Amino acid sequence: MENKLQELTEKLYAEGIDKANQEADEIKKKAEEQAEDIKKQAEKEAESIIQDAKKKAEEIKNNLESELKLSSSQAITALKQKITNLITAKVIDKPVEETFSESEFIKESVEKAIENWKPGERGTADLTILLPGKTEEKLKSHFLSKENEILQKGFEVRFDDKLSSGFMIKPVEGGFKINFTDEDFKNFFKAYLRPRSSEYLYEEKK
Repeated sequence: MENKLQELTEKLYAEGIDKANQEADEIKKKAEEQAEDIKKQAEKEAESIIQDAKKKAEEIKNNLESELKLSSSQAITALKQKITNLITAKVIDKPVEETFSESEFIKESVEKAIENWKPGERGTADLTILLPGKTEEKLKSHFLSKENEILQKGFEVRFDDKLSSGFMIKPVEGGFKINFTDEDFKNFFKAYLRPRSSEYLYEEKK
């Protein structure tokens, strides 16, 4: 009896051990499978993060290159413009200033303006020609000698210290003004010459 009980006990113990080993193997296997899944998921997420980082880095690189190209282009354009302006000013400013400082040029310009002015319906212009105050000493006697001729066309000549160069035409009673100053002519010639200077210097069509 004792032997049978011992045999049964040993058998139950062996079966318990086998079952425990099987369960342990199953737990281990599931753990290994879960670990593999976790590893694969982690690798997948890591790859996704790396791809996103590469994409963002490429976008940043492209944006920086575009900004750099744009900034370089703008800087070159601004530099070209400055060079063109300097050359244009060198060519135009001094000659125009010298021309407008000559009394004969002012006399001829004013007389041409009066001669070619189209009178209104009343047949007279009723306009004032303003000349720089600094030219009064040189020009006053000349225009006084032509006063009758000038007045017949409806003009009067005055000298104004506020005017620095050239001359101005305006209605006696105020209103519009037409300027014929050295600055006006400088701007006119520069607007004409600037695109041609750029074309000559940089072979750019304007």
